[in-house]
Amino acid sequence: MSRTALPRSTYRVQVSPEFPLDEVAALADYVRLLGSDWLYLSPLLQATRGSQHGYDVVDHGAVDEERGGQDALGRAAAAAVARDLGVLVDIVPNHMGVADPRQNDWWWSLLRDGRHGEIAEAFDVDWAFGGDRVRIPVLGAELDEVIADGHVVLGDDAISVYGTEYPLAAGTADDVDDRAGASPEQLRAVLDRQHFELVHWRRADAELNYRRFFAVTTLAAVRVEVPWVFERSHAEIVRWVREGLVQGIRVDHPDGLLDPGGYLDDLARATGHVPVWVEKILEGDEQLPSFWQVAGTTGYDALATIDRVLVDPAGRHALDDLDARLRAETSTAHQLQETTAGGADAPQPLDWHALIRRTKRRIADTILRSEVLRLERELPHAIPEAADALAEVLACFPVYRSYLPVGVEQLEAALEAARASRPELEATFDALAPLLADPAQPVAIRFQQTSGMVMAKGVEDTAFYRYSRLASLTEVGADPAEFAVDVDEFHRRQLVRQGSFPASLTALSTHDTKRGEDTRARIHVLAEVPEAWGALLAELRERAPIGDGPFENILWESLVGAWPISAERAHAYAEKAAREAGTATTWTEPDEAFETRMHDAIEAVLADGELRDLVQEFVDATAPYGWSNALAAKLLQLAGPGVPDVYQGSELWETSLVDPDNRRPVDYAARRELLARVDGEDPSATPGWMPDIDAVGAAKLLVTSRALRVRRDRPELFTRYAPLPAIGSAAAHAVAFDRGGAVAIATRLPVGLERAGGWGETVVVLPQRPVLDAFTGRVYAGGELRLADVLERYPVALLVEVEKDDAS
Repeated sequence: MSRTALPRSTYRVQVSPEFPLDEVAALADYVRLLGSDWLYLSPLLQATRGSQHGYDVVDHGAVDEERGGQDALGRAAAAAVARDLGVLVDIVPNHMGVADPRQNDWWWSLLRDGRHGEIAEAFDVDWAFGGDRVRIPVLGAELDEVIADGHVVLGDDAISVYGTEYPLAAGTADDVDDRAGASPEQLRAVLDRQHFELVHWRRADAELNYRRFFAVTTLAAVRVEVPWVFERSHAEIVRWVREGLVQGIRVDHPDGLLDPGGYLDDLARATGHVPVWVEKILEGDEQLPSFWQVAGTTGYDALATIDRVLVDPAGRHALDDLDARLRAETSTAHQLQETTAGGADAPQPLDWHALIRRTKRRIADTILRSEVLRLERELPHAIPEAADALAEVLACFPVYRSYLPVGVEQLEAALEAARASRPELEATFDALAPLLADPAQPVAIRFQQTSGMVMAKGVEDTAFYRYSRLASLTEVGADPAEFAVDVDEFHRRQLVRQGSFPASLTALSTHDTKRGEDTRARIHVLAEVPEAWGALLAELRERAPIGDGPFENILWESLVGAWPISAERAHAYAEKAAREAGTATTWTEPDEAFETRMHDAIEAVLADGELRDLVQEFVDATAPYGWSNALAAKLLQLAGPGVPDVYQGSELWETSLVDPDNRRPVDYAARRELLARVDGEDPSATPGWMPDIDAVGAAKLLVTSRALRVRRDRPELFTRYAPLPAIGSAAAHAVAFDRGGAVAIATRLPVGLERAGGWGETVVVLPQRPVLDAFTGRVYAGGELRLADVLERYPVALLVEVEKDDAS
């Protein structure tokens, strides 16, 4: 890494047409006051018009006009500089948005000029498979029917289909004198002459010939490994760095690139080694490649560990039993097939690893079948049953990808598992093994790009919606098979984090998380009250039945975690969750009867009446424990190893669900007003006022702002990680560590703590020097501190060495 300063924390903002860069500029003073020292911005390059996320870039050479354009970026950067804030920007090297070819000059040129055009090398297209034509899956019927229905119109330089224009190759429509009145036969003839082929959308699964971002056909992969493609696609980004507009870069989806490590080397050279973070999902004990020139990841690995130390392991058995009963009771054949065999009288909980093997295989056989068949075409010679075997190895691959020769052991493990599951393909696996392990083989290179696609779609976008034991565990970067971790394991992982990539970001919520951090914190409580949850779920299922027990468990857990929730948000979440699961309904073939029952059940629960009262009673009883978990998670994030990343608005309760719900507008006026009150700058507030822990969320704002400010202003207190043991009867309910002068103490398993009668005489022992609690302002002499005293007001404490001025 270079000597460029690293952030002490970041504040992540989703820049959009509704929240453009001038709004970011106006937010800079608030971010500084909150305590962060860097702004972290979503993609800024020109995206498809109306894009809310910005990951569908159409022009690498311009700042998005709907987000304010170049001048607004300058104003936002100036506002950041004026408040001593760095700027971290998300970039998208893997793909471009191609939904509207008119908006993307590169894609337009590709479709107009074909494989011999000057831009063709920029996109990852298998021309031979398509007969020298790019297959674009946009039709809702066969082409002749689409033409006959009047959906195709011939223009001067383009042909319009469903209102979207596609370029005409030179001379391909010269024989049509009356273009506005072209006959169906003429239109078909013109289309047949193009460098692209419009096909039915269902053909994308097996017949697509360009690489996509996962299964999104409107995002076409870019070959940044080609030097001129890298230079042209990064010129604007490099300019931002050189002109001091941005000080750091976040790289989206590096695993989709042909050579992630090589790309990061190129980026380092081009930017003068500006700090870079990568959106990399690590599985289990997998470590970030040490040869990558990066500061670290974007922090999903930290999220998973923080969540699990707050989950009660004692609840596992009851929740497993509930999950098994729900699966046994569910009448659909598919759900019955998902239940692990365990005897007729003993339904077993779902085996997570067996589940993802099936869901990944399903993805490889359906929506990513075209990628598997392309792998087969990359083989140097024909191998019988190769496509079947390749799909099986992809389904068995234990991590997102390898970086050959690094990670060859993951390939070996996948081949071993594939052989065990499909012994009849032994000869095929033997023939494939040396090819897949050879970094110079085209099939090995492309296999590495494909394995992450299968993992993401099979796990995050399918299995996460089928695994219902505890919904807070099914989160990006997490292994739901791991139910909880104890305090010792939590400390071990933090020590590894501190020693390996101490500048990795730590996240609790992002634009990609399936549930916001405080939604998950509430759901964690169910592991402490599984019987109460089972009783409520049974009542809901009996009185508002949907007919799919595991899905109902996921749905009601999620809605209780986000409660109170509007009907619009609840229905949108339910539809996405059910269709992603694909067990009772799907995106491509919705089951109308099932979805009607689902929406009716939601209406019944949200309406005023007994069912709503039942849910409200449960929420009222469990919310205080969820708030305790939420404050604990926030402190562990903000005080722990790494660079804490605060997602927009999450300084108050963050009870969002999956996107687009987690990208809702943030009420910054309310946050500014509340922060002024927390800071004692509201003249109407009672002097010395301290917020209660309640639905308003001011207590979280207190914890967030105070921890961020300490981290920013006294970095010398955060130079190490030393576990701090609690001593006494309630020791298991405390997570405590010393960062080198700042001591964090957080409560875990609050229901159990209350049942046990509280902290009693449980203590932590600090050096004999004064410390100040950043949240309450209380000063302690140090030495042996009773947790009953330290945690009397809040379930968390951040004890910092008293500065000389404070001590006097």
